[in-house]
Amino acid sequence: MTDAGTTLAPTRGDPQVDGDHERMSHIVLEGYTPEGGDFVPAGPTVVEGIVNGTAVRALCGKVWVPGRDPKRYPLCPTCKDIAERQGWKLPAG
Repeated sequence: MTDAGTTLAPTRGDPQVDGDHERMSHIVLEGYTPEGGDFVPAGPTVVEGIVNGTAVRALCGKVWVPGRDPKRYPLCPTCKDIAERQGWKLPAG
């Protein structure tokens, strides 16, 4: 509770994870398989996030609990840039 003379300013979040980033699909690195090795998990998978409400982390740093259809949104340019610099093939969208 605040007194009558107190004005509360809105908080501003990290622009990397707020605003337009909410209206984009992101790339989540769920893990990788090194040549001749076993799968190495890199964190919760998108499926885990949807089923268990577990937060996932995108390449761009955005952390969220997935729940929307990513095909409805454009690909995050930061995630795309990071993936392309790594030489990863991006799915056609």
